[in-house]
Amino acid sequence: MPVQRLVPTQEAADLLELTRELAREELAPRVAQAEAEEQFPREVFRTLGKAGLLGLPYAEELGGGGQPYEVYLQVLEEIAAVWASVGVGVSVHGLSCFGLATAGTREQQERWLPEMLGGELLGAYCLSEPHAGSDPAAMRTKAVRDGDAYVITGEKAWTTHGGQADFYKVMVRTSEHRSRGISCFLVPGDAAGLSADPAERKMGLTGSTTALMRFEGVRVDADRRLGAEGEGLPIALSGLDAGRLGIAAVAVGLAQGALDDALAYAKERETFGVPIIDHQGLAFLLADMAAGTETARAMTLHAARLKDAGLPYSRQASIAKLVATDNAMKVTTDAVQVLGGYGYTRDFPVERYMREAKVMQIFEGTNQIQRLVVSRALAKGVPAQTAVLA
Repeated sequence: MPVQRLVPTQEAADLLELTRELAREELAPRVAQAEAEEQFPREVFRTLGKAGLLGLPYAEELGGGGQPYEVYLQVLEEIAAVWASVGVGVSVHGLSCFGLATAGTREQQERWLPEMLGGELLGAYCLSEPHAGSDPAAMRTKAVRDGDAYVITGEKAWTTHGGQADFYKVMVRTSEHRSRGISCFLVPGDAAGLSADPAERKMGLTGSTTALMRFEGVRVDADRRLGAEGEGLPIALSGLDAGRLGIAAVAVGLAQGALDDALAYAKERETFGVPIIDHQGLAFLLADMAAGTETARAMTLHAARLKDAGLPYSRQASIAKLVATDNAMKVTTDAVQVLGGYGYTRDFPVERYMREAKVMQIFEGTNQIQRLVVSRALAKGVPAQTAVLA
């Protein structure tokens, strides 16, 4: 079912049309086999990079597309509606570039960002550790200064693109202070002492590689530190607000894809002489799926527009991530129900959608953490703010 969209410019409309074309021609023919065989589609990211879709929310002078977040997220949604693993990868790659784009020096940005945003270099983001997920300040991976370099030792868990990435944005401890003792580094993927464990055997998103990364005396030049020592946690947390919007958009896309498949089946499948969509019980189920997906999309774009206007949006980003991923879990489960026994087989993609939706309630901050963020914001109280759209 075509999605009705409002975008700010004709250029944005053209970008969305380009995205739909690439998704239809480059992604759709590959997704089933790649997910079944757990193949990482590295070439797809180069294709998206050459089309200018990996750097959309970053400034044009840095090699990006100069698009507002509300446009970027709709592009991300269109990608995820066809291939969720790639949608997650695009979001993670964007998050990997965030620290350099916001905290890097001009020299650092000019040196690395063009290839990163152009897709020649694929990024990964290393924050979580085996014992430090929802509590990033508990991390133990350390960087010790040694002349004009740092030596990094430790482990980073659940790294999307682990072992595949060309660079890793890594948060490490440079002092013992719990929150102000963390710094951010850009580590090249071929650095000596850096290795990836075998990829995790996951329930879903099997076309996206996830691995534990080992840093065994990895020597990194000091000019690869982003920001000052001790600024890593603020860089990480500010990036997570934007990253949560990315995952919300991916979840909306996944839900839309599941709704589209369920709707198409319901119009074709007949029982008692009529298409099953003509049975009110099932029609109402589809209506609820559509309502939930439209609501999640609206919340995600509302948070994006606050970000674009320069207003606080952390609470709204958490709400968007919470609403969109919970909805994706419900909609994909209901899509299996619409298809009945066929939905439970691998002959149809809806069972894969359901498996893919589950992790979206977990990564980029579990939905329990999102509720914690929202409840703390409510307790603190935030003054009303109004911005006039240009």
